[in-house]
Amino acid sequence: MAEETEQTGAGRRRRAVLIASVFAVAALAGLAGIYGITKWNGNAVEASCKPAAALAARLTPLMRGEVAALAPAKHPIRLANLTFLDAKGQQRSLADWKGRTVLLNLWATWCVPCKTEMPALDALQQKLGGPQFEVVAVNIDTRNPDKPRAWLKDAGIQKLDYFADPQAKIFQDLKVAGRAFGMPTTILVDPSGCEVATLAGPAEWASGDAVKLIEAAIRQ
Repeated sequence: MAEETEQTGAGRRRRAVLIASVFAVAALAGLAGIYGITKWNGNAVEASCKPAAALAARLTPLMRGEVAALAPAKHPIRLANLTFLDAKGQQRSLADWKGRTVLLNLWATWCVPCKTEMPALDALQQKLGGPQFEVVAVNIDTRNPDKPRAWLKDAGIQKLDYFADPQAKIFQDLKVAGRAFGMPTTILVDPSGCEVATLAGPAEWASGDAVKLIEAAIRQ
């Protein structure tokens, strides 16, 4: 009887380990689907993102003054498959900006620092936005979808196209990857969709320091 109980217990433990393994594989597969990574390794750089690591190193001396809080990516991850909605409700992904440098910004109307930096992001888009660069500001309000649009209009934000993720999944995906620690979150992305640098918190994006950094990233 004791032997039978022991065998039953061992069987349950094996099943528990098997179930845990299945969930772990599923989680990794989910990350792979989001970031286009076949093997999740925080210390490895995907081959297609190696140029982003080199660019981050070259740009590091320019991460000063108003953009001194930027953290250059030592192990860039691929972000091209991050998804959100455009102003018409159509699904978009960063892959749609392939060939352009992107400043991805996550913001919300409940985030005071987010709203404070929005005019500077608008000014940066006005100054440098075009075929080579775009500020992609994604709103993550999960309630009242009309509120962020109304706020942008009242704040006089005119140069930024409207993007939103009413499920805030983009923030959660970046949080899982260790790239989002609070709001606002801003990531400089190279033309191939790879992370170059990340900033947790606001910055004066229309400043001379920021403009020099972005111009250098565009010239790469």
